Amino acid sequence: MAIAEVSIIPLGTETPSVSKYVATAIKVLQREKGVSYELNPMGTTIEGDVDSILRVVEKMHESVFGNGVARVVTTIKIDDRRDKPLSGEGKLSSLKEKLE
Repeated sequence: MAIAEVSIIPLGTETPSVSKYVATAIKVLQREKGVSYELNPMGTTIEGDVDSILRVVEKMHESVFGNGVARVVTTIKIDDRRDKPLSGEGKLSSLKEKLE
């Protein structure tokens, strides 16, 4: 399993607020099977196999163009560890242990 951090930024919108465009992308993610996700103020963390993650990120990216946006910047950061199981919760637990 892999973990990805995704940020989708529409450019050239009518106002500085982009939440309605981001909501369109998140609705795509909500319908997707085989991945789990967590929203945060600066992006979205998605867990699943790499193929599923890339497929859903492409759908999310494309969905924003459906709102009349002419340019979309999508940033993806992927952590794909193969020597042991990987999860967001596990990464946080490991960090918290070291902070104690």
